[in-house]
Amino acid sequence: MQLQDMAADALSGHRTTPALVADVLREAILTGILPPGQPVRQEEVAARFGLSRSPIREALRQLEGEGLVKLYPHRGAVVVGVTLGELRELVEIRVSLETLAIRLALPRLTDHDLRRLEDIIADADAMTDEDARRQWGANNWEFHAALYAPARRPRLFAMIKNLHMHVDRYVRVYFALAHASERAQTDHRRILAACRNRDVERVTFLIERDIEGVVEMLARVLPEDTDNPDQRHSARPARESADNRSDDASA
Repeated sequence: MQLQDMAADALSGHRTTPALVADVLREAILTGILPPGQPVRQEEVAARFGLSRSPIREALRQLEGEGLVKLYPHRGAVVVGVTLGELRELVEIRVSLETLAIRLALPRLTDHDLRRLEDIIADADAMTDEDARRQWGANNWEFHAALYAPARRPRLFAMIKNLHMHVDRYVRVYFALAHASERAQTDHRRILAACRNRDVERVTFLIERDIEGVVEMLARVLPEDTDNPDQRHSARPARESADNRSDDASA
């Protein structure tokens, strides 16, 4: 699906608002339709949505606040990439917030919550390999969202969701690097078991390890920091062979 198709689908059932435009552009960025370094020209987006530039500008400002695009005077918007150093920082913040969230949530987890977590794992197990690859990010967030919701901290929850969104777009693109779905399912089962045992230290350790596994998976393909944010990209395609990745890693 291309950006114009996404716009048409969205407009068919919703009001034409900046929030709607932001939702479509965000999804295009997260799925790689608009890759890092890609210019997002207001006039082109307005034409595809059949809108004036005003709601497009507002949508781009919202996405800039989320760290997905950068607005430049006289140049417009550019999709922002991330370097390995930035990913490490995002992961450090995620660890801090998510271990806090689980410490708050664990005493409030009910049997219903635990069954919900179990159902999410079972639903992912039942997927085909192709569906698992395509929906891994959504499934991973569904599990974490169900895990932290009992904490009843909406602002903390929103910050965690935003961080998942930023990291997820790179995990989606490079999904094939480390069998991420299989690893996530194993980690999620261990987290669920620790939750059943009300073992707060064990579950915080597992969540921290689960999050930090993202850096391990992407360390071989993300660039180190660069002074030119427009050139930040998530590096080589996932189709690259394991042998080539090993050679690059040892170079």
